Amino acid sequence: MASSPGTEATFSSQKSTLSESSRTKKFPLTEEEIFYMNCRAAYLTVFKSSLENIISKDQLYLGIKKFVTEESHPVLYFVHNKDSVSFAYKALQHAGRNPSQKTINKYWTPQTAKLNFDDFCIILRKEKPTSKAELLKSFKKLDVNDDGSILHTDLYKILTKRGEKMTGEEVNAILNLADVNANGKFDYIKFCKLYMTTNEQYLKTTLEKLEVDSKLRRQQFGSHIEGSPERNPSSLSKLSPRIIRKTDEETFSSKGDTRSPLLSTTRKYKTSVSFTVTMGANSNLNSKLNEPNSIKEWQCAQTKGCFFLEEDGEIISHQYKMQIAQRSIVYLTIKPLNLSQIKGKPSSWLSVDTALYILKENENQANLQVMYFTELRNREVFGWTGELGPGIYWLIPSTTGCRLKKEVKPITEEAQLVYRDETGELFLTKEFRSTLSDMFEVIDLDGNGLLSLEEYNFFELRTSGEKCDEDAWAVCRENFDTKKNELTRQGFMDLNLMEANDREGDPSDLWVTLNSMGYNKALELTEACPFVIDIYAEKCKPRVKAVHMEASSGQLEKAVCKSVLNKGDAKVMDGYENIIVYTYKCDTWITSVIENKSDNKVIIHINNELSKNCINNRGLNIFAVEVASRSTMVCEHVMPLNEQQEWIYNCDYL
Repeated sequence: MASSPGTEATFSSQKSTLSESSRTKKFPLTEEEIFYMNCRAAYLTVFKSSLENIISKDQLYLGIKKFVTEESHPVLYFVHNKDSVSFAYKALQHAGRNPSQKTINKYWTPQTAKLNFDDFCIILRKEKPTSKAELLKSFKKLDVNDDGSILHTDLYKILTKRGEKMTGEEVNAILNLADVNANGKFDYIKFCKLYMTTNEQYLKTTLEKLEVDSKLRRQQFGSHIEGSPERNPSSLSKLSPRIIRKTDEETFSSKGDTRSPLLSTTRKYKTSVSFTVTMGANSNLNSKLNEPNSIKEWQCAQTKGCFFLEEDGEIISHQYKMQIAQRSIVYLTIKPLNLSQIKGKPSSWLSVDTALYILKENENQANLQVMYFTELRNREVFGWTGELGPGIYWLIPSTTGCRLKKEVKPITEEAQLVYRDETGELFLTKEFRSTLSDMFEVIDLDGNGLLSLEEYNFFELRTSGEKCDEDAWAVCRENFDTKKNELTRQGFMDLNLMEANDREGDPSDLWVTLNSMGYNKALELTEACPFVIDIYAEKCKPRVKAVHMEASSGQLEKAVCKSVLNKGDAKVMDGYENIIVYTYKCDTWITSVIENKSDNKVIIHINNELSKNCINNRGLNIFAVEVASRSTMVCEHVMPLNEQQEWIYNCDYL
């Protein structure tokens, strides 16, 4: 790669050949690096190389199982035998932490042909480790005497008769472990204590294990380097982007994996393209959004919507059609919707970035023309001002995903949704009623205080996957409070109460609804971000209507790519004239897009380790992306972690 010796991505041979263990002593591994190593260790118990793909449901099951029993439970390295692994895995079955068939089916569908290592990491990021409290709880269910132990006879019966059965020989090996067995009982409290106190031992063992095998030491997902890392970098084959052909795949399988360590030596080699952008604190003040002076005289329309975070990390949202009757100056804004009723305590999701892409509908709806997007900002409001001709426009909301991410904090206590009074009558709790009221605000898209059938169906599609037809809606109007054939807030409350009564007070279905709408078990909205769109037009009355609820792929992906290609800085990857990286920066975020003009798919490796005070939508500083032939894709979005401080984006493409 044509990177000069003086670039930041070039390090001396002495530095880059440091072992991972010595690096850990000087620079403690981050949680992200530990997670990645655990993923590698799990993957490499099933495959020889992280270049190999998962090609069956059984392989995926084995990989997740290995991660669950070793990453989540470092005590297994302390005990360190296969019978103990099986035993802890059985305990996890009772805790609900094992990869159940339902979990596997979620990731391996009938349409799935293969998954790569990157896919595997994404899956494991969603399968959260079990806490000590969860493990203790699962054991406690088996503790009939409530004394912190389980009789060997009971344990033998459970492990050989239920779920994934163990053999008698395997169970006896568990019962003979001196540290956790005495007087015919298994002391699960001691077992859990070991589980919590041996994490450092586990990490040390993992590092040693990875260092012993030179193949594992050089297992860098992302750079497809051939040859020993001790050789002069100039004598190495070219780095990625690697064009994947059949002959390459055969080379990988015959030569084995001889790549350099991901966490410490990617900087040893020269990069193909490097971007460095320094942004000042509060840099968004440079492009402040200003309202037109005469806006109070303009006609306006408003609509609401919501970003929802899916299980796979994808973000979906409402999409809209806007009609402009005649040529007019238009002022358009989008911002997070504040639902908090407490003065001085705004909703937690107000920090989520929002944007709106404006696309012109032509004769062929499939070929929408990207016009503009809301890149100016005033606090949490993003907007655009300009002239639009008469016609139909699509408004596609967007968020980078940097700040709307899967929740990681554990919930210690589940909120109560319903209760019975002294007569046995069922009621909604005050907390649940407040949550339902907020939910009503979100799904009342036109903000008129009522739910139309169209608005209610967006809610139904989100929570149940089905629509309510006209006949069912008529029954709803007959049984619940309505006005002008639309459901009132009280009617919506009563509808949920009826659902609880139908289940005899069991809140399971209510929780399905809440989880679908982004609420956690504490009734906090953590995996959704409601927003509001305001449209002002100088010459005519703008009209807007929600028409779809779709994922960020598709039209939005195309719109983002086209905007970045038009406005971003372009750099051709050294030695690969058909691979171009575009980087667009506004004062709030940075987006990179990769264009592959070749006839072959490529894998490109991204390293953001030198970035400072940055957060990206992928959640990893080091990752790889596969770009199909003759295609363009969004590589990553990056934002400041703390807007009050300077942030530096430094990205190497290998």
